[in-house]
Amino acid sequence: MNKELKELLEKINKKKQEVKDLVKAGELDKAEESKNELKTLQREFDLTFDLYEEDQKTAKDQKDNLKTAKTAGATIDTAAKVVKAFGNAIKARFTKTALSEEDAEVMNAMKEGTDEDGGLTVPQDIRTDIIELRRAGVALENYVNVEHVTTNKGTRVIEVDAENTPFDNVEEEGEFGEEATPQFESIKYEIKKKGGILKISRELLQDTAEKIIAYLKKWISKKSRATRNALIINKIKEITKDAEITVSNLDDLKDIFNVKLDPDIAISSKLITNQDGFNWLDKLKDSDGRYILQRDPSEPTKRRLFGEYEVVKLPNKTLKSKVSSGSYVIPMICGDLKEAITLFDRENMTIDISDVAGDLWNKDQTGIKVRERLDCQAVDEDAIIMGEVTVKLDTDGNGKYSKEELEAMTVEQIKAVAKSLSYEITKTKKDEIITEFLTAQGE
Repeated sequence: MNKELKELLEKINKKKQEVKDLVKAGELDKAEESKNELKTLQREFDLTFDLYEEDQKTAKDQKDNLKTAKTAGATIDTAAKVVKAFGNAIKARFTKTALSEEDAEVMNAMKEGTDEDGGLTVPQDIRTDIIELRRAGVALENYVNVEHVTTNKGTRVIEVDAENTPFDNVEEEGEFGEEATPQFESIKYEIKKKGGILKISRELLQDTAEKIIAYLKKWISKKSRATRNALIINKIKEITKDAEITVSNLDDLKDIFNVKLDPDIAISSKLITNQDGFNWLDKLKDSDGRYILQRDPSEPTKRRLFGEYEVVKLPNKTLKSKVSSGSYVIPMICGDLKEAITLFDRENMTIDISDVAGDLWNKDQTGIKVRERLDCQAVDEDAIIMGEVTVKLDTDGNGKYSKEELEAMTVEQIKAVAKSLSYEITKTKKDEIITEFLTAQGE
């Protein structure tokens, strides 16, 4: 524990004693104030401790993955040399030349090498940076359970409804009855290869190793985040298919959290929606005219529903609303994704390089193929519920859309409605799209 944590712990202990002393003295209002201050100190300690643990883990990962590589009696002990060696290994694949002796020593000293597909395995230090970049955006993997696995296939066994199956009564000196045979469910995972190709110019590959790696890390993190988001969203839709619940007002949302979700799940639940859903929630007011969504006092950038449930906003492009003629349906994912879904991560990312595959040669480009290995499985399907909010686009119900109705929509919504009506939209600017839509509609 570092100095900052020790000082916070000392403040917490003093504040606890202060609360006790005020209670004994009968000064309950002051005791309540001190108790709130104690809660703030405890939260500050928890957050600081989490950051401390992350720093410790990062330092340990770097130490574990930078094995000693002796070159002319020197020890390679910096991540910078790993980045440089890996970048040069990529360039060597491109130029079909041999690595320098120093870079070869670094690559050979690391656990990572070449995978079964023939690609270079991305070193841990670079993977750590990619993970941090990936999680910095709107990443659903932050809300599900992530399990790192070392095999491509496996099974996890869970007991069904264990928390609601009590022991029988046993009289004093009586015999213990046999428990009913527990019901178990097997969760099987099978790692699947995910990947894509980044087409880059020869000029970039002629740049420094550090710039090549920086460019790669940013691109891979975006693609990796999109892949994980898609896997998780597809699994959510699979779990909730044909069990969606119509949400028309706040009471319908209260029914979901208060009754339809198990109380143990509701405690740690969140509401995950898209921009359309957040906009709908953000406009709702209570009987006193106050907006329902509230800022989290401890994290002002976050919003909470009913002061309890964190609201997570995804881009419409990531979590799409279903658009049909006359209306669109907004997804409201309620529950605890950590209990519902596990993302199995093989933690094995590789890259390969080619300038002759497909049309790369003709375009004077080089393709960098990136692969990673994942699977996503449902664990507790009752831990999430899909609510759906239907919003009318054709507000007068006449089957046609006015300019005002179209202007109130997003570009994505207009295009989706146009597609449902078999209208061809070729423009990109909103005002031009509206004009094209109205023309197709016969106006």
